Amino acid sequence: MSYRNGNYCAFYVAEPFHEGNLGAHATKDFVYYNMLRMWEAKDKTFPFIDSHDKTYNVRDGSDWEKTLKPRLHQRLKHSKNIVLFLSSLTKSSQALVKEIDYGINELNLPVIVIYPEYNTAQSLLEDGNLKHSLKDLWGKLPIFRSSMSSVPTLHVPLDKALITRALGDNDLTVNGKIDSGAYHYTS
Repeated sequence: MSYRNGNYCAFYVAEPFHEGNLGAHATKDFVYYNMLRMWEAKDKTFPFIDSHDKTYNVRDGSDWEKTLKPRLHQRLKHSKNIVLFLSSLTKSSQALVKEIDYGINELNLPVIVIYPEYNTAQSLLEDGNLKHSLKDLWGKLPIFRSSMSSVPTLHVPLDKALITRALGDNDLTVNGKIDSGAYHYTS
C-alpha cells in the first residue's frame, strides 16, 4: 500500500474544460483550492499536503478513461482524506462525481467539506445542528449526499483557523478515522 499522507481536493470545474480564457482559474471552487496552496506556500505550519502534486499534471482535455481517471485514482490512493469545496456554484460534473464516488465508496476516505460562502463555525449552524441551507447544497452533488453516511464528514466554513484544525485532525484520516457521520465545530 502507498503512503497516504495527502489531502485530495475535489472541486467543480466546468466541462468541457477549456485552457484558454483563464480556464479553471475563472472557476470559484478552483480559486479556493489555490487559496489552500497559497496558505501552505506562505506558512509551512499549515497542514496541507496537496495530493495533486503527487503525480504529473495532465491536460483536462485528455482522454477520460486512458489518462484522467487513472491519474485521479492514483492521487486518491495516496490521500488520507478528501477536501471538498461545496458552494451554490458547485455542479455535479463527471470528474467530481467520479472523484467522490471512488474516494468515498471504494477507498473509504473521510471528507472535510469546506463551504466558501460561510465564514464562521456558527454560520453553519441553526439550533446546534447543520443548517438546512447546507444540506440543500449536498443535493448539488447527489453522489456525495447518498454516500456521505458511510464515512466521517467534517463541515467547516472558509476560515483558515478552522481549516487548519480540520486538516490537522488525525481522526479525519483513512487510518485514524472516527465513526461515520456528519461532524462540525461549534467554535
